[in-house]
Amino acid sequence: MIKRTLADIAAMAGGRLSDPAMGDIEICGVSRDSRALTRGNLYVPLVGDNFDGHEFAASALAQGAAAALWQQGRAHAPHGAPLVYVDDTLAALQRLAAAYRRQLGAKVVGITGSNGKTTTKDLTAAVLAAAFRVHKTEGNYNNHIGLPLTLLQMDERTEIAVLEMGMSGRGEIELLSRLAAPDVAIITNIGEAHLLQLGSRIEIARAKTEIVAGLREGGLLIYNGDEPLIEQALSERPEAADEGRRRFGTFRFGAGPSNELKPLNIRMDGTSTRFEIDGLPGTGFAIPVLGVHNVINALAAAAAGKRFGLGPAAIARGLAAAVMTGMRIEVAVAPSGVTVLNDAYNASPTSMRAALRLLAELDAKGRKYAVLADMLELGPQEAELHREVGRSIDPAAVEAVLAYGPLGRHIAEGARERFPHERVFHYEDKEALARELASRTAAGDAVLVKGSRGMRMETVAAHLLQLGGR
Repeated sequence: MIKRTLADIAAMAGGRLSDPAMGDIEICGVSRDSRALTRGNLYVPLVGDNFDGHEFAASALAQGAAAALWQQGRAHAPHGAPLVYVDDTLAALQRLAAAYRRQLGAKVVGITGSNGKTTTKDLTAAVLAAAFRVHKTEGNYNNHIGLPLTLLQMDERTEIAVLEMGMSGRGEIELLSRLAAPDVAIITNIGEAHLLQLGSRIEIARAKTEIVAGLREGGLLIYNGDEPLIEQALSERPEAADEGRRRFGTFRFGAGPSNELKPLNIRMDGTSTRFEIDGLPGTGFAIPVLGVHNVINALAAAAAGKRFGLGPAAIARGLAAAVMTGMRIEVAVAPSGVTVLNDAYNASPTSMRAALRLLAELDAKGRKYAVLADMLELGPQEAELHREVGRSIDPAAVEAVLAYGPLGRHIAEGARERFPHERVFHYEDKEALARELASRTAAGDAVLVKGSRGMRMETVAAHLLQLGGR
């Protein structure tokens, strides 16, 4: 984590000391939460629509914070406290993080995309950790606050930082890219998430390709070559003009024949997926997650490893050792023998279809059930997008569809166009759904549980694992 004097902090954040005599105070780490700080931290009082962190600055200092930022014009600054006055505490936090990134010798990999960002981040960090000291985004620290905090958490010995970049609208990825100044940028795909805010997939592609705004000269953009909207949006960027294009190279991964890395011989084995890579011959690869879509994510990670000089054997070791963030298709077997695929972290039409393909491909001895909930933030097309997911489910592969939530009703409507009605159910009560599912399932069956984060479908998975089958 960042370790600097308060005078250094002031200079890096674009502020001024409340008392120059306090400039030698040592700062160790940064916290925006007065309840979670540790002694020696710099407290950053952020301001939101319904909160003002300045109200907790005195408490933070009493709990051991070494100093605090203070937004000019705010009343009641703690008298005599070591403060750095700034124009805006969030902007100062971002300037501090960008300055710290520039001071370190670490390389940066920035990752964005509609789906698979976190999985790709975990796989990329694991690949690079086979040869380098790696720091990566933890949890959901992928926005205009979380990314600066992630940068400031870096140890000075870090060799490569792997940073996830999320967004809800235009301009946000560009801000993050300029803060992080990546040496390598990855775009996983373009899906339907954020249709509510952006209106169309090409607008989503334009937002995602903002990641090249901060890409360093001589850097590399790694992107999913199966998605033509990426190249269309990229061609519109000022950095992609003939002169600008020479600032960075491009590298494509995906299933299509024109990609530089392509998957071969994919097969799933228990809780892992095995495959080969056309472009990295002579080595078998395995990842500790299931699904063809996750193999595509692994190709992006392999491309990053290749960029940093790793050979196929090192890339394979890294992928096999990856530790995945929770609720990205966690596979667990209940005492009853029912296999539960918990993919409750998030959902979009693209990720729903990928998870359903995984369920269909899964080698299960018994029946398969799809438990699907609302996909949020899809905009005016949300009802039809849910119906399309329902229509995409194969009655020959899935025994029954159990949908939950007000939008889940449209998934059930779509599924009934292909399924007998007695094999499609809709619930407004999660507990009733879980009880019904537990009563239906038996040893050898497999259940996919998926929905947007706000639907909290992990409770259904937990209920099933606890109660078992009949």
